[in-house]
Amino acid sequence: MPTLEHLKEAHSSSHASKLNWLRAGVLGANDGIVSVAALLLAIIGAQASTSTIITAGIASLVAGAVSMALGEYVSVSAQRDSEKFLIAKEKWELEELPKEEHEELKQIFMSYGMSEATAEQAVSEVESGNPLPVHLRLELGIDGEELTSPWAAAGSSALSFTLGAALPLLAAVLAPTSVQAVVVVAVTLATLGLTGWISAKLSETDPGRAVVRLVIGGALGLALTYGAGVLFGGM
Repeated sequence: MPTLEHLKEAHSSSHASKLNWLRAGVLGANDGIVSVAALLLAIIGAQASTSTIITAGIASLVAGAVSMALGEYVSVSAQRDSEKFLIAKEKWELEELPKEEHEELKQIFMSYGMSEATAEQAVSEVESGNPLPVHLRLELGIDGEELTSPWAAAGSSALSFTLGAALPLLAAVLAPTSVQAVVVVAVTLATLGLTGWISAKLSETDPGRAVVRLVIGGALGLALTYGAGVLFGGM
């Protein structure tokens, strides 16, 4: 039978926080890798000069990092506002509807296999201290002490986008003109494979599936943009 401490641990926000950082970081890196590499390949396919390729790559990196940061900030800010509203609502319910909240928490404990008597005792023990954190975790999955920071999420997305985008950009800058496209593709697909493997390991999912998914999707995107550059470059 699970103890109250086990229930708290099961509903702690550490896992959710980890996944949030992972999501922002991996999405930012993958967007940086694919979007900048695709743009570079389109320009290379159009036979643009090296200076044009570098300028376009840097502009794409900066614009993408700003866009990722802004999007993540807005998204997480909305989530944080929602969490603050739910916390205030739960606090009001504990003050104004104590019997209903008592029964609700008891039913949650019983749903984990506790007997009614044990659940009643557990609720009484919780209510002898500060019941708000327990209600937030078990009812809403929220840790009132560790709300997601929009600034941290924005910074994480911008940084990961920049790091991801820098790799294909450096590949295009350093590679000889005759093999620029090949080098950019190779670096991009290798980096996508690495980010897929890392994200799978951190989230404890199948690395092979994550790598294949990212590499195939990235290769398709690169092929389409390179083809567009070759097709429309002379127009």
